[in-house]
Amino acid sequence: MFVGESASGHAVVMDGPPEGGGRNLGIRPMEMLLLGAGGCTAYDVVHILAKARQAVEACSVEIDADRADEVPKVFTRIHFHFIVSGRGLTEAAVKRAVDLSAEKYCSATQMLSKACPVTHDFEIRAHSE
Repeated sequence: MFVGESASGHAVVMDGPPEGGGRNLGIRPMEMLLLGAGGCTAYDVVHILAKARQAVEACSVEIDADRADEVPKVFTRIHFHFIVSGRGLTEAAVKRAVDLSAEKYCSATQMLSKACPVTHDFEIRAHSE
C-alpha cells in the first residue's frame, strides 16, 4: 500500500490485489491514471460549456479501456463517453467542448494519446425536474 501526496498537498491511497502482493486498500495505479485523465477532460468540458453560457448541471465520464495481455500491460485503447445534463444544452456546444478538450486543452488525454488510440463521444441528458 502506498500513499501518494501531490504538490498541492492532497493524498490518495494506492494498492494492488492480494494475488499480486497487495492488500486491496486503495485504487490501482493504472485505474488512477484513467481517473486522472477523466477528471482532467471533464473539468475542461464543464469549463468550456460554462464560458459558452450553457447551463450544465452535471457531467460524468464513463471510461472504457483495453490493456495489453503481456507485461508491460499498457493501455491499448481508451474511450471517454461524456454524459452531460442541464437546461437547454445544445449539441453543437457540447460537441465543441468535448472536441476542444480532447484536441487542445486536456494535457492528460493528449499524453495518453501518444501511447494508444483515445476516442470520445457524448450524450446529452435533459434536465430532470
